[in-house]
Formats: sequence, structure tokens, C-alpha cells
Amino acid sequence: MEGKEREKPGRVPVIDLIRCSNCEACLDLCPEVFLQNPDTGGIQVADLSEYPEEAVNGVIAHCPKDCIAWEET
Repeated sequence: MEGKEREKPGRVPVIDLIRCSNCEACLDLCPEVFLQNPDTGGIQVADLSEYPEEAVNGVIAHCPKDCIAWEET
């Protein structure tokens, strides 16, 4: 049996780390997608095969620095 490559999602949430203030709102609203890097303390996006569109859109709408957006893959 051959190994299958995981299919890339059509789009992924991305964080503009320069604009991000690490307020952690995204962590509270959508912890399955947004994580805090234990080494740097910065926010990062989990590597998922699919992202919950409604939840991510809610985070985008509530981000005080407007630093989260969708990016086509």
C-alpha cells in the first residue's frame, strides 16, 4: 500500500506577525486553528488538512489588529 500525501486545503488562514499584538483573542475563539508557539511565544496557525471557515471568519472579524486573513494555496 502506497502512502498518500495529505491534500492541501484550498485556502489557509495566515497571520501578519508584524501587525499581531499577541492579544490571544484568536486562541480563545478558535484554539483548534490558532496556537501559541512555545519557543517564541508568537501566534501561529495549526497545520490542518481543512480549516473551519465559520470559526476562522469569526476570528478575522474580532481581531483587533486586523492581522488575520485567508490566503489561497
